[in-house]
Amino acid sequence: MSTPSVSTPSVSTPCCAPLVGPTLTPAQAQETATVLKALADPVRVRIVNLLAAGDRPACVCEMDPALGVSQPTLSHHLKKLTTAGLLHREQRGKWAYYSVAEDALARVAEAIDPRRRGAAPIERRSR
Repeated sequence: MSTPSVSTPSVSTPCCAPLVGPTLTPAQAQETATVLKALADPVRVRIVNLLAAGDRPACVCEMDPALGVSQPTLSHHLKKLTTAGLLHREQRGKWAYYSVAEDALARVAEAIDPRRRGAAPIERRSR
């Protein structure tokens, strides 16, 4: 009795074509990871969302009621987001005003989805 022959693919023949397309450089991947780490907290996501929905820079005292966190906690989160390049900070006398760094959001969107490259920027909604 003969055993049926089973065809096995050659080791040198790949099962499919390798992925080819836009990729991040190691430096771009590191920058994107830093920004995404800064967004890895629900309060920080809400801060960016709140500021992106606004039509002007906002002071910490304007954000307190909407976020329900203490001022020191809010300041801590704002510093992390500013250091990551997601927010712009403008000092006006003794008050600091924050706004979203639109270019940073666009870079993150492009890094996650390279098809966005050259697409229209993310538009801010007015209140």
